[in-house]
Amino acid sequence: MLSKKKKIFILCGMLVLLVAAGCLNIFLNKNASNNKNDYVDSTNNYASFFESARVDRNTARKESIAQLDALIANTSSSAEAVKEAENTKLMLAKTTEVEQALETLIKALGYDDVFVTASTENINVIVKSPEITELEAAQILNVVVTETNKSANNVIIIPIE
Repeated sequence: MLSKKKKIFILCGMLVLLVAAGCLNIFLNKNASNNKNDYVDSTNNYASFFESARVDRNTARKESIAQLDALIANTSSSAEAVKEAENTKLMLAKTTEVEQALETLIKALGYDDVFVTASTENINVIVKSPEITELEAAQILNVVVTETNKSANNVIIIPIE
């Protein structure tokens, strides 16, 4: 039988792989749709990217939560493994809350759409804009740093056209 720490590492590894697969799926679908539908209005490409990114992120999170719930509900799980699963679940909930708050606040700056991913180290902000001026980047950066207490060096802002 696997030790508690091995189970936790395996679960965390699976979570990382699931998120990576979701991100890869987003970018591959975007490239495929760009090649297949060159005649499609760019507004549809924006919508499909932001929409599919959110769907993929939500799907990955739901699967992770289901795995964590299964670990928590498993009677053979140790108290330490259950506690770690509960902490991971709480961390996912906090991350989701931060991402949604940042997306809302950045949209309030006047952007049509925004997609934010938050990890333990970095915050990635993808905004629907052909380009971003230094002032706009500073406004976005101010919102992210204020809400997350992350260093400006850990914030990546990506405009997509």
